[in-house]
Amino acid sequence: MVETRSREIRLKNRPMGMATENDFELVEVMIPEIEEGQILVRNQYISVDPYMRGRMGERETYIAPFELGKPLDGGCVGQIVDSRSEEFKQGDFVLGNKGWREFFVTESRGVKLIDPEIAPIQNYLGILGMPGFTAYVGLLDIGQPKEGDIVFVSTAAGAVGSLVCQIAKIKGCRVIGSTGSDEKVAWLQEEAGIDVAFNYKTTDNLLDELKKLCPDGIDVYFDNVGGIQLEAAIDSMNNFGRIVLCGMISIYNATRPPRAPRNLILAISKRLTFKGFIVYDQNDRMSSFLHDMGEWLKQGQIQWKETIIHGLENAPKAFLGLFTGESFGKMLVKL
Repeated sequence: MVETRSREIRLKNRPMGMATENDFELVEVMIPEIEEGQILVRNQYISVDPYMRGRMGERETYIAPFELGKPLDGGCVGQIVDSRSEEFKQGDFVLGNKGWREFFVTESRGVKLIDPEIAPIQNYLGILGMPGFTAYVGLLDIGQPKEGDIVFVSTAAGAVGSLVCQIAKIKGCRVIGSTGSDEKVAWLQEEAGIDVAFNYKTTDNLLDELKKLCPDGIDVYFDNVGGIQLEAAIDSMNNFGRIVLCGMISIYNATRPPRAPRNLILAISKRLTFKGFIVYDQNDRMSSFLHDMGEWLKQGQIQWKETIIHGLENAPKAFLGLFTGESFGKMLVKL
């Protein structure tokens, strides 16, 4: 029987500072009948990601803001339950961008076929998806690590950071990671195999910690945090070091401009390179990414963590957990 109703999460208010569950609402809607060339997809996993916080404001950046009273969207994997498309059949698994809802109708071009025989379907939202691709192009194309380089990664146990750390190790670098719990420190050192990790929440002085752990300086900093971690990294960078600006989660909920970094003048004397990037600009590198990541996975060189929250109604809670340290690796919602 074809489903007729679906639930979806809508943005109810534009958050000021840290969002709350009251900024979202769960709504039941009718599913429209599919037309020629369309498919009906039942989502099985949806992704929640830090970049979504920026879309909850009114300011447009590289992507349009979410609309109030409309369902949010984001990465999702699901199974086709009805098809009027020549490209897809009922039962196919697909990757799409209509998350935060149980069902969606789309044209064929709105999804990509995935193979559950190659990897568990949720991996296409993580290690084989946007986070993995972000880590790959950010580190290799912008950070340009060389064997023997010292690489510092913030949010090192996150979906992107954990892969940056491991790719850097594969490339012969010494890797230092900051994270927010002793459990994550242990996983990074014992499972992911990085050289050293530290808990920034229990570190008295971040700059002193970096100087101690990186007495020979830092060649590449992969920044997921911004703020004081970026400031400490700038102080510790070697001449001609590269700083990859991937995210700044420390200020996504800020209501005032950040106080740090206050030492940008060092970028001149140290001849540092700062470069931000948006992963969707790098699609010409996708085939290389899938090839290399596939090989590394076969060889057991990559470890992966997921935090899975159950139920669409808990998607806001999962999203907020990204900012309170409750995620470990990739945060997913299973429907």
